[in-house]
Amino acid sequence: MTIPAMRLEDETARPLRLPLAGLTTLDPEAFPGRRAAVVYLQGCPLQCGYCENGSMMAPRRGVPGEWAAVRDYLERRLGDLEAVVFSGGEPTLHADLPAAIADARALGLSVGLHTAGPYPDRLVRLLPQLDWVALDVKGRGADFDRIGGRDGVWRRHARSLEALLAGEVAFECRTTVHWRDFALADVERLALTLADCGVRRYALQLARTERCQDPAYCAPVPGAPTTPALEALARRLRPHFARLTLRH
Repeated sequence: MTIPAMRLEDETARPLRLPLAGLTTLDPEAFPGRRAAVVYLQGCPLQCGYCENGSMMAPRRGVPGEWAAVRDYLERRLGDLEAVVFSGGEPTLHADLPAAIADARALGLSVGLHTAGPYPDRLVRLLPQLDWVALDVKGRGADFDRIGGRDGVWRRHARSLEALLAGEVAFECRTTVHWRDFALADVERLALTLADCGVRRYALQLARTERCQDPAYCAPVPGAPTTPALEALARRLRPHFARLTLRH
C-alpha cells in the first residue's frame, strides 16, 4: 500500500486558533523598555479570587481568523510598536502559541510572555523564542495552590522558575498582593525566598478590588496593612534584588 506524502504546504497554511480575549496597545509595564502591545488570550486553569480578568477564565477554542486579524493589526502598527506580549488568562494553555510567537518575530517584534508557569515543559520549549518573561508568583510553596485555587500547581510553577533561573531570557517575578491572601510577614517571606533562589527582578502589585472574580475580594479586609507599611517593607527588601518595584 502506498502512503500519500504529507503535503507540507497544507500544514503550514492551517489557520492558527488562538482565542483572543483582548488587545491593549502601548502598555508601559508589559515589557520594560519596549513599546509593546499586549495580546490577552482566553482561558486559565487557575481560580484566583482577586483576578480582575474573570471574563477571560473560561476556555474556548480560537476561531480561524482571530490571530490573523491581530497579526495584521500589529503589522500596521510596526512604526509605533517594538514588541508584543502574550498574556491572559494563561497563554501557555494554547497549542498554537508557538506559531503565533514565530509570526510576531517574523514581523521584527520582540516577544514577551506573562505566565503563572503551570506548564513548565511548554515554557521551556518557548524560551528560545522569547525576549522577556513575567512570571506570576501567587505565593510561597503550598500557598500558591491556596491562592490560585488549584491543587498541585506550585510544584509545576517551581519548575518554571528553575528553567528561567537556569536560562538566559530576561525575566521578572511578580506577586499580586490581596490582604485576604497575605499578611505583611507572608509577603516578606515570599520575597526573601525568591531572592535566595536567585531572582533579581521582583514586582509587588496591590490587587485592584473593583471587579474581582470572587465578590468577597471586593470588600475591605479588616486590619489590612496600610500602604505606608507595604512601602516600608519594599524599602527593606530592595537591597536583596537588583530591582524591586511596588505598583499601586
